[in-house]
Amino acid sequence: MVLTARAECFLVGHLDPLTEAVRRLQAYSEAGADVLFAPGIRTREEIKAVVDAVRPKPVNVLMSANTGLRVADLASLGVRRVSVGSGLARVAWGAFLAASRELAEGGTFEALDGAAPFGQLNTLFDT
Repeated sequence: MVLTARAECFLVGHLDPLTEAVRRLQAYSEAGADVLFAPGIRTREEIKAVVDAVRPKPVNVLMSANTGLRVADLASLGVRRVSVGSGLARVAWGAFLAASRELAEGGTFEALDGAAPFGQLNTLFDT
């Protein structure tokens, strides 16, 4: 069992979310949390501050948008876990909406050009 402690200060509009998230994550670490998580941290500076504040405990970072950071960047900052939350589902829904809009408004099927081939999907789901 892994206990992941969350400090959701960035998600609820806290006046000083970084300071409060660090304070809470340090308290969770001292209480025995295995992994620490402050959803909403996005910048190198915020991520580094959280990682440094709770070291050596592992930090999870939620990447729900393209911030310009890569997995290697997060690793170099000391991040040990990365999650994407609803990101992949929202990418799929975005493609669905774009294709639907093209069909309804443009009357073409061009948006279907990016569809995954049946063979690839069948192989994926057969394994």
